[in-house]
Amino acid sequence: MPDRLSEQERAALEAEAARLREEHRDLDAAIDALELVGKSDQLQIQRLKKRKLFLRDRLAFLDDTLTPDIIA
Repeated sequence: MPDRLSEQERAALEAEAARLREEHRDLDAAIDALELVGKSDQLQIQRLKKRKLFLRDRLAFLDDTLTPDIIA
């Protein structure tokens, strides 16, 4: 990735990050709802949690890309 992002690239990455944050919140709600149900599907919960981890890693990458390094 180049040192400097164009406005279009920055906007696209910010839009992706916003979408992923929303999906992450939705997964939190879905996991909470499944865990409240007594006979929850543990495999489904495990899959949702795995997706949440993927989203967290992708968001960290996007945040690193969007935030310029500060040289002390």
